[in-house]
Amino acid sequence: MRPCSEGEPGRRTLVLLHGFALHSGIWGDWISRLAPFVEPRAIDLPGHGRQSWDPRIGDLAGLAHAVSSEIPPGALLLGWSLGGMVALELARQRTDIRGLVLIATTPRFVADADWPHGVEPRVLEAFARGVRDDYERTVQDFLALQVMGATDPRATLRALRDSLRSRPAPDARGLDVGLEILQRADLRAALEGIVADTLVITGQRDRIVHPAAGEALAAALPHAQLRGIAGAGHAPFLSHPDAVHNQLATFLDHVRQNGKRPARAVG
Repeated sequence: MRPCSEGEPGRRTLVLLHGFALHSGIWGDWISRLAPFVEPRAIDLPGHGRQSWDPRIGDLAGLAHAVSSEIPPGALLLGWSLGGMVALELARQRTDIRGLVLIATTPRFVADADWPHGVEPRVLEAFARGVRDDYERTVQDFLALQVMGATDPRATLRALRDSLRSRPAPDARGLDVGLEILQRADLRAALEGIVADTLVITGQRDRIVHPAAGEALAAALPHAQLRGIAGAGHAPFLSHPDAVHNQLATFLDHVRQNGKRPARAVG
């Protein structure tokens, strides 16, 4: 693990947290465009990419605690999907987190009687079986959904698949705990206590985390902006990188220049 540091004076670190069953290579060259605003640092979650699994991890709180040592004081976090849930939990645990960018993130992944914005449990269970039985094929199919709406979806998908193969497959124990988190974690009660400036980005055609989940998330956080990317699916930073970059650059520039909370906006 890279030792934590404050980085350059006045220049904050933005730690990027990837989604389920993937690794930090998923961001590709896109994150280099953030360099004028922050020091981007993509890390692997435990059991993914080049990061070994820690058998002490059993839930979302444990997963967030395991990566906390890689988060410098005063850092910002960018989390995608499961990584967004980890980012929320880190902000719950640590009041020094300066800001959050949550892409295709939900406080509760599965639907229940009072949360209609999640996926049906049977859908997640089927995905879990696919991951356990044939990880590569299931993830390849999963990636194909991520490029929906891209200008050149075939090229984007090829790049994604090359990225996936560039590092080892995830540890099976990490996958099992990740699926357990998706099935059981519920952050709704904690949201009002997360005071970090937040940008919530949704894909308006997301079939995995419905845009309504992002809308509810932004409404429940005390200092959140909501931005939807028209035509994007679950990974708008891949299918619509310019649109996401523009929204993110505006948010990061505000945090860097003013150190004030962005005005609450929904739309």
